[in-house]
Amino acid sequence: MAKRKRRNITDAPVSEPPVRPGLLSPTRTVPSAIGRPPYAASGDPGPPARSSSVRTADEVERMRRAGTAAAEILVEAGRAVRPGVTTDQIDAVVHEATVARGGYPSPLNYRGYLKSVCTSVNEVVCHGIPDSRPLADGDIVNIDVTIFLDGVHGDTSVTFLVGDVDDHSRRLVTETRIAMDRGIDAVRPAQPVHAIGRAIERHAHRHGLGVVREFIGHGIGTEFHSGLQVKHYFDPSDDTMLVAGMTFTIEPMLTLGNPSCALWDDDWTAVTLDGRRTAQFEHTVLVTEDGVERLTVLPDGTLPADLFA
Repeated sequence: MAKRKRRNITDAPVSEPPVRPGLLSPTRTVPSAIGRPPYAASGDPGPPARSSSVRTADEVERMRRAGTAAAEILVEAGRAVRPGVTTDQIDAVVHEATVARGGYPSPLNYRGYLKSVCTSVNEVVCHGIPDSRPLADGDIVNIDVTIFLDGVHGDTSVTFLVGDVDDHSRRLVTETRIAMDRGIDAVRPAQPVHAIGRAIERHAHRHGLGVVREFIGHGIGTEFHSGLQVKHYFDPSDDTMLVAGMTFTIEPMLTLGNPSCALWDDDWTAVTLDGRRTAQFEHTVLVTEDGVERLTVLPDGTLPADLFA
């Protein structure tokens, strides 16, 4: 039987015009009464914890509340997305919504990051810094929200369509979300962590999409990033077995072209080397006794992305 040629969509055009940095507004402040993560003052989170990312029952319950808050904030940010709105204005929405819930925006001063959310437009893979650039009709933008609330973090993201988006980009966004879902579906006790990456990579390659390798999912809980690594591609050496009570993020970044990345001089903004577009979706998840629970959902269980599908 002949081997089926892998479909690819590298005929997708380079994103034009390329994203360029805009002007930064002053860093927003958080009321002193709000609890802060340990790095909030110094910017230094210290070395990642070497724990297995298994949480206590109390931590899990607090993470559900933080996850719900993150989901609600993401929905508020998504409703602000439209042509002409700057990513700095989205940062203001996220910052104010976080503080209104008694939380601290986890990205703020994490390793010196200057803003309260990450906004990654078009060929920006992740960690885009909100600035004065207005969103344009046809853009796509990933909004990555994390809140520190009651001593734990909740982390989630969605890639939103801005106005009338081309078919290549729509397909990229759709298949990236499905790839994340495939990875989440692979989570269950006694399964190796590499099963997550295998499921994501298999779906991406089936649809001719690249999988970014430089940035991965991570353990999360009382720390923003703990030691557990969750790759979005298959690596058989990642043989850590999943255990009920583990919490971590699954957040694949897929590309229309070559998944290789470069960093801007700000040491945060990652972009595709070939200038083609990229999308990302993310949930914080909990390994349960019989499978997986998404923690970053709305109070009624609705997924934020469903409100914008």
